[in-house]
Amino acid sequence: MATVYGAVEAGGTKFVCLVGSGPDDVRRTTRIPTGEPGPTLAAVVDFFREAVAAGEPIRAVGVGSFGPLELRPTHPDYGRILHTPKARWSGVDVVGPLRDGLGLPVAIETDVNAAALGEGRWGAARGYRSFVYVTVGTGIGGGAVVDGRLVAGLGHPEMGHLAVPRLAGDDFAGTCRYHRDCWEGFACGPALAGRFGRPPEALTGADLAAAVRLEAAYLALGLRALVYALAPERIVLGGGVPELPGLLEATRAELVRSLGDYPGLAEHRGEDFLVRPGLGDRAGVLGALIVAERATPEGSNPPPG
Repeated sequence: MATVYGAVEAGGTKFVCLVGSGPDDVRRTTRIPTGEPGPTLAAVVDFFREAVAAGEPIRAVGVGSFGPLELRPTHPDYGRILHTPKARWSGVDVVGPLRDGLGLPVAIETDVNAAALGEGRWGAARGYRSFVYVTVGTGIGGGAVVDGRLVAGLGHPEMGHLAVPRLAGDDFAGTCRYHRDCWEGFACGPALAGRFGRPPEALTGADLAAAVRLEAAYLALGLRALVYALAPERIVLGGGVPELPGLLEATRAELVRSLGDYPGLAEHRGEDFLVRPGLGDRAGVLGALIVAERATPEGSNPPPG
């Protein structure tokens, strides 16, 4: 029988919880609105307690959370959310209440790292040892796997805050509260809304065409930096903004153009280099199952594929 884990995708508006072992074995799921930290985490604990009481043999729980996070397991603040723009969540311990309330091993990763793990095992990056998962929505974030391991060090990657050059003629100030004109500040969903006066999904006609051209150019600039810094075999582009009609294709073309035929790899020109997620919007919560697996002694630090 498959080993059963609990998974949590902790987002700014909702916590998605799941019990299962993979995409084809989802036994229970729920969505909990993100409110005050205490009641929200208590509701998560209640969901898993009910699952255990109903006979689900949950081995461990994994969390993929908005951040920034303290992810160093030996650090005294491991599992805490650091200085986040999400009101009242700065400094909140996510791991402790779940571990204490359930009596189970609990591990945590960023939501984008969890999504990268999910795509690497079951989705669009399956079979690749080095790849990047990038999401473009309310913000921009990314998780990188290099030689089968998540990139980690002092903190975790913050790809959305890469500096990218301003396009000629663009006088938009940028929406990032920390840097204004970083990649996220130029190209996230709220940036597009600020530029065009309405949400990206509401754009039509000439405005939609202009938004796609502009967004593709900025996405390509950030992706170029990732190509040169990390040498991924594939980039998975998630989130709601890339669902704009024609944006994926335009971004592929802009990325090839921005690379300027350097280093001249044929793979960079292929349609399978920049792709949408294979798991759709379930990449994060399914990836959290792998985070849970890694919380167990027998599952610690396996490759993602």
